[in-house]
Amino acid sequence: MTVHIVRLGSARNQGEGLRMGTVRRPPRGVPKAEFASQNWYDVWFPNLAPSAETMKLGQAANTSAQWTAFTKKYRAEMATPDNTHTLALLAALSHQTHFSVGCYCEDEAHCHRSVLRALLAEKGARVE
Repeated sequence: MTVHIVRLGSARNQGEGLRMGTVRRPPRGVPKAEFASQNWYDVWFPNLAPSAETMKLGQAANTSAQWTAFTKKYRAEMATPDNTHTLALLAALSHQTHFSVGCYCEDEAHCHRSVLRALLAEKGARVE
């Protein structure tokens, strides 16, 4: 059992399980009824998305110092009690079932999902 970290809208991998969209906004121009069938996500879970302000920092990061600032701010957002409990829950679930979390960004290394991967692993999740 594992957590898969995916790019939303990409083809699903076998055994990926339920796909959660950890994004601030749903995909544009896609009817809600087609989110899952078009491989966006099965459940929208914006709780794990960066705030709008933090997301702008990440999108504008062109240097390693700017990316580090984004990472620090996103980690601080994820350190709130509610988000800490959510991460712990997902980590525990990863030992029981397959599921995936994702974002739209093309490059995981320049996306909050790379930080989310690390946060889940730090909580003991089985991450693929």
